[in-house]
Amino acid sequence: MSDTVTREDAGGVATLSLLRPGLTSAARRDLLATVQEVAADESVRAVVLTGTGRAFCVGQDLGEHLQKLQGEGEPPLSVVEREYNPLVLALAALRVPVVVGINGACAGAGLGLALGGDLRVAAAGAKFTTAFTGIGLSSDSALAARLVHSVGGSRAAQLLLMPEPFLAETAAEWGLVHRVVAPEEVLAEAQALATRLAAGPTAAYRAVKTVLATAATDSLEQTLALEARLQAEVGRTADHHEAVEAFLAKRAPRFTGR
Repeated sequence: MSDTVTREDAGGVATLSLLRPGLTSAARRDLLATVQEVAADESVRAVVLTGTGRAFCVGQDLGEHLQKLQGEGEPPLSVVEREYNPLVLALAALRVPVVVGINGACAGAGLGLALGGDLRVAAAGAKFTTAFTGIGLSSDSALAARLVHSVGGSRAAQLLLMPEPFLAETAAEWGLVHRVVAPEEVLAEAQALATRLAAGPTAAYRAVKTVLATAATDSLEQTLALEARLQAEVGRTADHHEAVEAFLAKRAPRFTGR
């Protein structure tokens, strides 16, 4: 059992909980391994990623980072390529919906991980910050790309160059989070949303995630071609046939993920 990340499964939803606010090397490795396990588990139809205590994730554990800066051997920032990048790519590659429950402070790489999910529920009053330039670094964890796609280049530049904290309520106004609830309701709300998605047409969700991954950069012709291919594939699923029959019969569809 990891002392940095836990996994609990119920109703097709895998809930991954970060047990510490800072991302130590152990936490990054454990989270990557857990995400990879989830990706290989066909029983998982939705994922919740959340934190514990007063923080969701504040990014790099600076205490561990300082020890490496003062030590000798491998440059400490080589971990971006070796550990952060594989983690971000693994989260992005999950073929099921990912709901992020932001229970508290969300900063730096933690914000990058949060924006790597599909939907976000945040605690009222939770503080967000990009953090990186505040400690003399540029961004990692795809934060720059996520911000540009979410809030546009102008606001992304402001947030990265001037990393002042902002609240969950402001994040919701900007479209960075989708729901703001009381802190004690974050996990339940995120799990309820994930449970709803887990009961839905997971093949269709997978196709939507595939299109969204490149929609901002593909040409219109490329997007149309991708949509056509995926529509043909999803159109052959049992879930699509069931949904059409249910619509005509005026009843709720029963999705099975096939």
